[in-house]
Amino acid sequence: MDRMVGTVSRGVRAPIIREGDNIADIVVDSVLNAAKSEGFDVRDKDVVAVTEAVVARAQGNYAHVDQIAKDVHDKFGDETVGIIFPILSRNRFSICLKGMARGLKKVVLMLSYPSDEVGNHLIDLDVMDEKGINPWSDVLTEEQYRECFGYEKHVFTGVDYVDYYKSVIEEAGAEVEIIFANNPKVILDYTKNVLTCDIHTRQRTKRILKANGAEKVYGMDEILTASVDGSGYNDRYGLLGSNKATEESVKLFPINCGEVVENIQKQLKEKTGKDVEVMVYGDGAFKDPVGKIWELADPVVSPAYTKGLEGTPNEVKLKYLADNDFADLSGDALKEAITEYIKDKDEKAASLVGSMVTQGTTPRRLTDLIGSLADLTSGSGDKGTPIIYIQGYFDNYTK
Repeated sequence: MDRMVGTVSRGVRAPIIREGDNIADIVVDSVLNAAKSEGFDVRDKDVVAVTEAVVARAQGNYAHVDQIAKDVHDKFGDETVGIIFPILSRNRFSICLKGMARGLKKVVLMLSYPSDEVGNHLIDLDVMDEKGINPWSDVLTEEQYRECFGYEKHVFTGVDYVDYYKSVIEEAGAEVEIIFANNPKVILDYTKNVLTCDIHTRQRTKRILKANGAEKVYGMDEILTASVDGSGYNDRYGLLGSNKATEESVKLFPINCGEVVENIQKQLKEKTGKDVEVMVYGDGAFKDPVGKIWELADPVVSPAYTKGLEGTPNEVKLKYLADNDFADLSGDALKEAITEYIKDKDEKAASLVGSMVTQGTTPRRLTDLIGSLADLTSGSGDKGTPIIYIQGYFDNYTK
């Protein structure tokens, strides 16, 4: 009988991981124990995905707000600093902001509107239109913002982020002024020293600022790129990808992840004889249709993965073949025709990009697709499955 199941994504339970644990050993043991417990076989081209959180925890990659403050102060001194385009997140940004403010005397906080970079809304779009405000050109003071929009709270968290971020800065000991604008050049009317906190647009923002007279420009990806007073660090992403650990510390994005995935792959090969692909994943790349939030607050979905996960899918649309190329067939004849078409495509290994038969398929990187699947499977709460085991992802109709 034909195999009737395609892709399967399983959450794999693991022990609570602490600093100093051997993450590769734990992942391998957890996968093999899960396979034995649930009665599935490890197969070639299976995928093991490990959440970045437990990798960073095992590495002990943490930083205290005082260490963030020192790095920020070393870079800016006692200058007034514009902190621009942060995302609205207690988990992702508030502790970073506390550290930044603790190292500064005055902050001009510039918030994008109507939403932040990942879709958290400060302002209702309909109300903004009613007020006749153009987000591409209008600059609002805090007073003007309150007059127009009052005290709006986030739809999911119930937090007024303007008031919350203001209190974080003041409690850290810095003076604060808040403005609302989307053009990075606006901040240069207030200060020539800028710490830009956007994630995916950061390089463009830095370029614009430097080209228009900024004197000191840094991004979050340039804070804690090396250890400060024994802190953790990330040489590539700095504070980007960090999460709140305690009220005074953050867990940074993990480092040296390439070594981790290669080690896991090697151990699984030795113990099972199978070539399993491995990746470290963080946020998935998808958007919530209700809250309008784009999930990807990490700088990348996957900071490291084995070579077999490079590239994008090269798939055809079955319904297109059924409705067009083989519209006159049905039953076993249709199945055979489509099977031969796919086999021919796979044997030739030719890219189908741009051809009509691929329309409606997903031309995204494999790591972004699989990482999103892993993130949805593991969730962000108390499931206790920081390891995801995926089978059949590279199967198709012919398998």
